[in-house]
Amino acid sequence: MTLLVRGPLSELLDFVRRDRLSGAGAILLATLVLLCLFGPWLPLGDPEEIGIGPRLSVPASGWLLGTDELGRSVLPRIVDGLRSTFLLAGTAVVLTGLFGTLIGLVAAYAGGFVDMTIMRLVDILFAFPPLLLGILIAAALGPGGTSAILAIALITLPLFVRVVRAVALSVAARSYVIAAEVSGAGFLRVILVHLLPNVLGAVIIQLTYALSIGMLVESELSFLGLGVQPPDASLGSLLRLGSVYLTIAPWLVFPAGLLLATAILSVNLLGDGLRDMIDPLRGRPLR
Repeated sequence: MTLLVRGPLSELLDFVRRDRLSGAGAILLATLVLLCLFGPWLPLGDPEEIGIGPRLSVPASGWLLGTDELGRSVLPRIVDGLRSTFLLAGTAVVLTGLFGTLIGLVAAYAGGFVDMTIMRLVDILFAFPPLLLGILIAAALGPGGTSAILAIALITLPLFVRVVRAVALSVAARSYVIAAEVSGAGFLRVILVHLLPNVLGAVIIQLTYALSIGMLVESELSFLGLGVQPPDASLGSLLRLGSVYLTIAPWLVFPAGLLLATAILSVNLLGDGLRDMIDPLRGRPLR
């Protein structure tokens, strides 16, 4: 008789099979990530090659999504822009996850003055309108990818800290944490051994939502000319350049906008599925 051992991966696959919306989101996201990874090796053309075709040409066999104002093929530029958007937003969200988790755990477990100070600083960050904060950072550091990463990290950090702190507060009051304290466990050991593993579910879910917010912020900054700079491209910068020719060359705008919307939708659907799997009582009915 074969003994089947079910792990977290098999449970995740079963849930995706039962939840078609989350499954569709996972498939879409995986497809876009693979496109970003292997795009440079696909026969799409050079995203920076000028004069590959007539300026502002309609989609044709040599340039499937048309050409831009410099005669560059739009298709490889969109793939390159998607990779830049994913890379900048993903890097910022990883930083947010590392620092936000640590700050939230420290605030929840330390309590008192430390908790109050951290949360007031978080409230100050949370009070800034996201786009205004991004503009201020770009104005201070100059436009570019570094400014976009820092802006995304600071914009997504306050909500991340709040979520981690809220979950950690409930965990810190449990009996096994109190028993660890009585047995002499230090501050760092309690946080890393007893609190961190129990907030990882909330962290993973919040990371997916932070990624979708990060892609929106990066696109907004690049659309304003404060993010990725030419000749590099991101979905936001492609939308900005294409908006000038919207009435005569709509193929410069609609594919990039549709791809950005699809990427954000896929991340949100996957996040909803992960939330439903971790906390089924709060989730939507399975489809």
